[in-house]
Amino acid sequence: MKRSNTQRLRDALEDDIINGRRAPGERLDPEALCREFEVSRTPVREAIQQLVASGLVTVSPKKGTFVARVGLDQLIEMFEVMAELEGMCGRLAARRATEEELAGLGRALERCEAAALAGDTDEYYYENEGFHQAIYAASHNAFLASEASQLKQRLKPYRRLQLQVRQRMGNSLSEHREILSAIEKGDAEAAERQLREHVLIQGERFSDFVASVRQFGDSLAGTG
Repeated sequence: MKRSNTQRLRDALEDDIINGRRAPGERLDPEALCREFEVSRTPVREAIQQLVASGLVTVSPKKGTFVARVGLDQLIEMFEVMAELEGMCGRLAARRATEEELAGLGRALERCEAAALAGDTDEYYYENEGFHQAIYAASHNAFLASEASQLKQRLKPYRRLQLQVRQRMGNSLSEHREILSAIEKGDAEAAERQLREHVLIQGERFSDFVASVRQFGDSLAGTG
């Protein structure tokens, strides 16, 4: 998958922020970003808008653009809500998906498998995003799909980060296979449960997640 300049710039800035190379409160200079990444102003403006939507960046009128302070408690709460929304999408998809939509889910899973085989976590993330979007569409509930998509975009940097944890990509792929199997069988209860657990950060995954975002340091104190 060829990514645009906007996507590449957004991903690079996400990584810098998540890994502490750009600290909370640090000002982002659009002109400097143009020079650093050798892109025009348009990708920089679009990338910043997307980072604002995900909550990683804030824009202060007449002052500039700054790396946001995001609280760990708030992140966990968002993942809890995301898990419930995804579970609902899975339950409805198991009841409502058409044969064409099931075939599309199968193709999306195959693309996830190819990315995992290549060991490319970023590529896997984007194919994973396509897999989840296909489930949203198969739920045949436009309002639910819109709400899930918006929250998923806010959590994108952290979902990408999770995939860098050892063995998470392989485990995620296995979970995808189980989710697709439940949807294909029309097992709404299983699809809901598996999707909820797929997204929810708990047990060892919670510990891994906390360890992987410690670079935020003081920004993780409090609830954001």
